[in-house]
Formats: sequence, C-alpha cells, structure tokens
Amino acid sequence: MPNPPTQTLGFLNALPFWFALGMVPLAVIGATQGGWYTALVPGCSILFYSLLDAVTGLNERNADPQSEDSLFWYRLLTLVWFPIQMLILFGTIWYATRADHLGALELGVLFFGIGILTGTIGINYSHELMHQKSRVERWLGDLLLASVLYSHFRSEHLRVHHLHVGTPRDPVTARYNEGFHRFFPRVLWSCPQSAFKAEVALLARRGLPWWHRTNPFWRYAALQVGMLTLAFALGGRLGLGLFVYQAAVAIWQLEAVNYVEHYGLTRRHLGNGKYEHVRPHHSWNAAHTASNWLLINLQRHSDHHYKPDRRFPLLQTYSTEEAPQLPLGYPLMVFVAMNPPLWKRVMNPRVKAWRKLHYPDITDWHPYNKALNPVAV
Repeated sequence: MPNPPTQTLGFLNALPFWFALGMVPLAVIGATQGGWYTALVPGCSILFYSLLDAVTGLNERNADPQSEDSLFWYRLLTLVWFPIQMLILFGTIWYATRADHLGALELGVLFFGIGILTGTIGINYSHELMHQKSRVERWLGDLLLASVLYSHFRSEHLRVHHLHVGTPRDPVTARYNEGFHRFFPRVLWSCPQSAFKAEVALLARRGLPWWHRTNPFWRYAALQVGMLTLAFALGGRLGLGLFVYQAAVAIWQLEAVNYVEHYGLTRRHLGNGKYEHVRPHHSWNAAHTASNWLLINLQRHSDHHYKPDRRFPLLQTYSTEEAPQLPLGYPLMVFVAMNPPLWKRVMNPRVKAWRKLHYPDITDWHPYNKALNPVAV
C-alpha cells in the first residue's frame, strides 16, 4: 500500500477512469423502473461519452513510463470489476426473469445495455488483466471472458494477434475495403480455430498432445459451462437466453473494436513469409479524452502493441506522423463501421494517405488488400 500522500494523488489521477462504474446503477434503474429507463446504459456509453469527448477534447500528454507514481487505484479498478459484473449480470437475470413490469422489448434493451457493460468494460478490463504476469489477474481475465462465452480470445489475442497483426495470419486485422458485416462472421469462424491451433502448437513444442490437461481450452470450456449453468439456475430458459444474448452483444462490441483498431493497416512483406516488425503506424489511435477514460486507454493502441504488458495509465500516445489517428473516438467509430459505405468514405482515404506516407514504394496493394501474401512463419 503506498503512503497516504502518494495514494491520494494516485486516486485523484485515476478517478476519471472510475466514472465508468457509474453505469452500474443505471442498469439497476433500468431493471427496476422499466420503460425508457432500460436505455440508460446504451445512452450513457454511446451518447454521453461521445458528447464528453467533444467537450474534453484530445489528451496528448504522456505519463512517464518509468514513473514511480502509485498505480494502486488503477489496478484496483480492474480487480474489483469482476465481482461487480457478476452481481449486475446474474442479479439482473434473477430479477428480470421474475419481474412483471418488463416486456420483451424492455428485456431486449435492458440486456443490450448489460452486454455493453460486459463488452465495453468487462472484455476491455479482461484484456488488461490477461497481459499481466500475476496469476490472480490472469484468472480474473479468464472469468470475465467466460461470462461472455469468448474465452478463446485470450489465446487468440496473446498467441496470434500480437505476433501476427497486420499479416494474413491474423484474422482480426480487417482488410482494406472489407465491410464489418463480412469481417464479423469471418473472425467468428477463424479466431477459435487459430487460437486452438496456437495452443496445440505450443503443447507440441513441449512434446505434449492437444488433449493434455494444460491445454487452456479445457479451462475455457469448464468456466463457460459453469456460467451457462448459473444463468439457467437463476433464470431458467429465459435467463439462459438473456445470458447468451448479452454475450452476443459483448462479442459484437469486441470484434467491432478489433475491426476499427487495424482496418487496412498491413505490415510490409519482406519475402519468404517474413514481415517487418510491428511499428506504431500499424494501429489506429484516438487521443479523445473521455472515451479513453471509458476504455482505459485502449485507444493508445500503438503503444499497447509496442509494450503489451504496460499497464494502461502508462500507455503513450503518438503524433500523427508516428501513428495514424482516427477522426472520432472508438465508440463513435464502431457505429460508423456498422454502415460500410459511410465507413469506406471516412476511412479509405485515410488508409491511402497512410500508404503514401509509410510505403510510397509499394505500387501493387492487391496482395495486401486480399490477404494473399504468404502466411507469416
């Protein structure tokens, strides 16, 4: 525990990131009051934070990555979220399946909001936790992913995405001119397979078969079955359906953000299945203040790829010359992505400008556009 003055300063600096927890009582109000109150969480996450972005502007300041300032309050935020999420998710399933004042539409809107909580906050915090060395933090990350039925994301993210981003071997690097509605089913099909293959390859290097007990997919399956069983026990078939629905919303949010983060950004193929090292210009960034509070600096994405285990308050932002910048924060860019013609009007000129800046010598982009370059070795 840091000394009191350091702890107080750390708390004040971390406080804006804690504001996201204010959506939890909004979910409670939506469940207990029904009607339009069920839309409070989606409205807060999408409209309120986007309006706050417009008011607060850009934050291009960087913390000293070697700073001795306390990170206690930042770490605590990610540690306490799991019990909060379990309480709001399964408590709402128990309550909503017994409430007479919630009709089908209200349940749909309410659990869309729950899915935003478990996706925007839950998966994002699990992403932070899975990158840390602490076994407790990694387990909390696994539990959060199991609550949205997407446990394989840990393996896919750590063993595939970070190694092969910007190459054909990374399913979640969105291809140039690929609309989200083509991207989404592709990654739903490809990512579990690539994650499983990566874990099997790791086991094989240790001389172990795929069915060995250390394959994390056994843990993933057990945790997900446990979550499904709990949802059914608390809410019957309706509760199980609502649980699966919120998980689908959370997964959609995750993959929509994945789509935004690397759209059209590819690493140079050097020949013989080898690619240049990952650089800051291989991720889309956004310095918008409020949405970075909500997403615990996920929008400083280039630095995350440079230092994957760097905790979120220490992530660095980059200039427009070093890394491409989005015109809006991730929350609004996700909804632009739902309209492919609009997305292409906004983003394709930016991708072309990025290519001209960083790769003026490449004249044939067809293999990059269609992921036809050799798979990375």
